[in-house]
Amino acid sequence: MIDPKESAYLKAKKIETGTVIDHVPRGVALKVLRVLGIESDFPGTVTVLMNVPSSHYGSKDIIKIEGLILQKKEIAKMALLAPAATVNTIQNFTVVDKYVVQVPSVLEGVVACPNPTCITRSEGTARLLVENASPVCLRCAYCEKVYAESDITY
Repeated sequence: MIDPKESAYLKAKKIETGTVIDHVPRGVALKVLRVLGIESDFPGTVTVLMNVPSSHYGSKDIIKIEGLILQKKEIAKMALLAPAATVNTIQNFTVVDKYVVQVPSVLEGVVACPNPTCITRSEGTARLLVENASPVCLRCAYCEKVYAESDITY
């Protein structure tokens, strides 16, 4: 039986198997889904809760993805968008693994170099060095230009 106090905050049902991404900054959940490549043709159920009250953050987004277990490389893709997120692996309605997102020092093949003349736009894979996680500051390892978050296309 659900405690009546908790039911006021229960917004979406539990998932049997999959991934729950919690502590996503408010308004960023849809960008995270785009970066992860989860589109409308995804075969599982995806639940997005936006502007959920949070005692620690004020408000946050939560993403529940039924039937998909994220790998570390996929989690790294969302690190710049949600650096304080936690990724919970769910099996049989229970959290079996909890991973705190960490911004890697190098993003390889995660986002394209914003420089239209960078060699990685036509050959190879972009390799961006994370000089600062918050606010985001990236340097391309090839063209050596520096970019802010507003320059990055996810």
